[in-house]
Amino acid sequence: MFNLLIKNGTSEPLRVLCLGAHSDDIEIGCAGTIMNLIRRCPGIHIDWVVFGAQLPQRAKEARASAEVLLRDVKQSCVVIKRFRDSHFPNAADKIKAYFETLKGTDPDVIFTHQRNDLHQDHLTISELTWQTFRDHFILEYEIPKYDGDLGAPNLFVHLSEPVFRRKTAHILEHFDTQTDRHWFSRETFSSIARLRAIESRAPSGYAEAFYCRKLVLNVKVQ
Repeated sequence: MFNLLIKNGTSEPLRVLCLGAHSDDIEIGCAGTIMNLIRRCPGIHIDWVVFGAQLPQRAKEARASAEVLLRDVKQSCVVIKRFRDSHFPNAADKIKAYFETLKGTDPDVIFTHQRNDLHQDHLTISELTWQTFRDHFILEYEIPKYDGDLGAPNLFVHLSEPVFRRKTAHILEHFDTQTDRHWFSRETFSSIARLRAIESRAPSGYAEAFYCRKLVLNVKVQ
């Protein structure tokens, strides 16, 4: 097991881009990791984009959630788009056009959906992330759902128990519109975090997992 730290190697603040198809995707996939980065990287800059918050209540939830998570971040930008849920492939040209405007953020690390996610909206965002950012550090998070598309991630972030508890409480508090879904529960989020902790030997018993397709290891020779 190899331990890595996310750094940009300069004196400039770390720049992070979070991309989610739906209002709660970023929170479910990587909120714990974002919490850790905010605590460990003073001056961090976070751009947060939710693409599919078509219904007013979903848009309200998305913005409120992001604002609470990022309240200690001095430099942040939250964008809530209203592309139609479950129809992203049909709007791929318009979504791609918006992706082009994100190039200027020049992030050090990008969080997005994983490539084998069977939800059509998630897959569209993942594909467009890679089409737009070809020379960036991209971490793909996972979302539990009925399709059963959880795989074997290759990068893990250990979460302390307080951070995991805070993440779970935050999700359940801010997304009331999802509480009628049979999978949207504390038990689901805990089960995945515990499983990923087993796979990565997390001392706390909780972890988030990601898929990292490309990683350049810079081994300097003096």
